Amino acid sequence: MTRNSRVAQTIAATLTGAIGLIFLLPLVFTILVSIRPENEPVTQGSIFFGSEITLSLYQHALKIAPWGLHYLNSIIFVGGTLLVQMFTVTCAAYAFARLRFAGRNLLLVVILLQLMIPSGVLLVQNFRMINRLGLFDTHLALMLPYWGSAFGMLLLRQAFREVPIELEEAARIDGANLTQVIRHVYVVNAIPAYVAFALVSLSSHWNEFLWPFIITRSEDIRPLTVGLNKLIKTTDQGAFYGQLMAGTLIVITPLVILFLLFQRQFVESFARSGIR
Repeated sequence: MTRNSRVAQTIAATLTGAIGLIFLLPLVFTILVSIRPENEPVTQGSIFFGSEITLSLYQHALKIAPWGLHYLNSIIFVGGTLLVQMFTVTCAAYAFARLRFAGRNLLLVVILLQLMIPSGVLLVQNFRMINRLGLFDTHLALMLPYWGSAFGMLLLRQAFREVPIELEEAARIDGANLTQVIRHVYVVNAIPAYVAFALVSLSSHWNEFLWPFIITRSEDIRPLTVGLNKLIKTTDQGAFYGQLMAGTLIVITPLVILFLLFQRQFVESFARSGIR
């Protein structure tokens, strides 16, 4: 390795570390505020730490909302959504990757236009449809608008197109039907794309707030993000920010742990799926 290459790698590593620290600052700030004494201003004690480290804010936050129930609702929401998405995006991806039918390209463009439409634009229409179906304040109402994914379909379509058509032809000769072809030829060879999509789907729906807030009313249905909203109403003046930071950490901890456990698979999946 030449001297210029070593210098370039050092500069790249330094810049990457600096950018990583910048993105890490909000999480560090959240942790520090959540362990300060409840009524102690930031100007008292160290700017980073209070006069003491305490977990009282976590104890208070845990008493305000039924977090166990909210965790269960969030798991049902993101898990049920992902399960159906895996089926719908697989079928759509195979159709657009391998099948030939009239209007295919036009339909593909229409589906991809969905990526350009903010989800908030569809709130009223989705709410009216859920009401007409009689599904308001149900787990099904939370999941239904997300059962299709233009991003997932596009990602898997590209992965399926990279699978040699000869593999499908060989499977057909061996007597495999369509379901077996998709399962044993395409799905098996697109595992990195599935992992990448699953991570994106889980994180985005775990953090979803607006739609669950609008479509649910009872505590038995509401997920973590809506439960976190209770911490804003803890006093007449507003929220205790330390308590709100503690609640935020309660909500995001599973995602942080998930990333730490599967960070290598996370990076490799996106790299192999062609996402840059």
